[in-house]
Amino acid sequence: MPDHDTAEFRPAPEGASPLPKVALAALGCAAIAGAAWWFWLRPAEPQPAPSPPPVASAPAAPAAAPPLPEASGPQNLVDGLAPADAALPPLAESDTRVTALLGELLGSDKVTRFLWTEGFVRRVVATVDNLGRAQAPSRMWPVQPTPERFTVEGVEGAQTIAPANAARYSAVLAFAEAVPLDAAVALYARLYPLFQQAYEEVGYPRRYFNDRLVAVLDHLLLAPEPKGPLRVKLLPVNTDVPDLRPWVRYEFADPALQALSSGQKILVRMGPANAARAKALIREVRQRVATGAVARKPVP
Repeated sequence: MPDHDTAEFRPAPEGASPLPKVALAALGCAAIAGAAWWFWLRPAEPQPAPSPPPVASAPAAPAAAPPLPEASGPQNLVDGLAPADAALPPLAESDTRVTALLGELLGSDKVTRFLWTEGFVRRVVATVDNLGRAQAPSRMWPVQPTPERFTVEGVEGAQTIAPANAARYSAVLAFAEAVPLDAAVALYARLYPLFQQAYEEVGYPRRYFNDRLVAVLDHLLLAPEPKGPLRVKLLPVNTDVPDLRPWVRYEFADPALQALSSGQKILVRMGPANAARAKALIREVRQRVATGAVARKPVP
C-alpha cells in the first residue's frame, strides 16, 4: 500500500472512510453526508497537523482515468428529488452556507467531529470520483480520520488484519446509519449545481456528477466479501531513513484483492459485518439517487 495519500490499504488507507464507504460513497453536502459516509470509512491514520489540507480551486482530472465519451445528457436526473436552491453562492464561496446546512441536518457537533468543511463540495466530488479508481488521495477526503492506528497480528510473512481494526469503523457507521437519508438526499439535490460545477472543474465538462455517483455506488456493491482472516504483507522500502510509520505500507497478500479499486478495498478492509452494514447504506442511497429507468453496468 502506498502512503496515506494513495488511500490504499494502509492505515491511511486508512480505514473509509469510505468508503465504501463508496464509502462512502459517498456524498457530501448534507445530502451526501448520509449517502457517502460509508465511502469515506477509512482506516485511521494520524494527521501531521490539526488543520485540514488545502483544497485546490480546480483540481486536475486523475491522470490515469480513461477518457470519458461525451454524454448526450444526464441519465439520473436530480430534479425530481428536490428543486435546486435558487440563490446558491458561488462554489468558491459556498463553505459557509454548506456548513450551516450540514449543521441543520446532522447537528453542528457531529459536523465538527466527523467532517472537513473547508472545500467540502470539492472534497466530496473528488472522493466519489476516485473511489472507483486505484487511488483515492486521503488529503481530499471530506471526513476526518479516526485516531486509532491500523494493526496486524501474526509473524512476519504470515500476518493478517487484526480483528480489532473493525471497531474503528463503528462510530462512523453509526453516524451514517443515523442520518435521515430522505432529508440528506433532498439537500443534495438543493445543492446539486455546486456538485455539478465541481465535477466539471475536475475535468468532465460534458459529464454529470449524479451519474458518476450512481456508477460508483454500483461498483462498490460489487466488492467481494472474503471470509476468514485477510493476509497482508509489508511493502519493502529501499532507504536508510528510519521508517516512522510502517503501518502505512501494508497491502493485501492476495493479488486479486490488492488489484481492487480504492473504494472496494475499503469495504473489504473494514470486515464482513461492517461491510454488510455499509452496503446496506449504499443500497439505500442508490435507491434514492438512481432515477434512471434502466440500471447500467457499473464501470470503474
